[in-house]
Amino acid sequence: MVSVTYELRTEPAGELLESAGSDRPLNFICGQGQTLEYFEMNLLDKNTGDRFDFKVPAANAYGTVNEDMIVDLPQEIFKDVDAADMVVGHVLPMMDSIGRRLQGKILSIGAEEVRVDFNHPLAGKDLYFSGEVLDVRDATDEELEALHSHKCGGCSGCGSEGGCGSHEGSCGCGGCH
Repeated sequence: MVSVTYELRTEPAGELLESAGSDRPLNFICGQGQTLEYFEMNLLDKNTGDRFDFKVPAANAYGTVNEDMIVDLPQEIFKDVDAADMVVGHVLPMMDSIGRRLQGKILSIGAEEVRVDFNHPLAGKDLYFSGEVLDVRDATDEELEALHSHKCGGCSGCGSEGGCGSHEGSCGCGGCH
């Protein structure tokens, strides 16, 4: 079980995109797919109290931008979407033809089609992490059991609405952030 604070940026001195402070650290069981593999690899030689500062290249994070994930959809699909939500840059929750939940960022709105990007928001971006290791210890049997009995795709896959549901971080992921 690893507990860390961190700050995430897409440029070394860029805008802070995400952080976990000592009041709400990131807790994860190493090697269980709860975090990016290359994030964990950069922490392997670290001990409690060690600081870290490293880059995870885009290809080892959320991948490169996949042009096939940028599509033009018929305007009629959006007829029930509130006009205030139909804005370039806005992200809409959507569902594909087989029921998978997706997040689509509106790139442009035409008379007949809406161009939507379904790539992860950090696709194509290098990630820069800095922080401190707060604790490293063996995971308890209870933590391992909670993780293995709750394999539903992480926080985004739990619950009927796609959120964490009622587990409130009991799987060791810290809940939704």
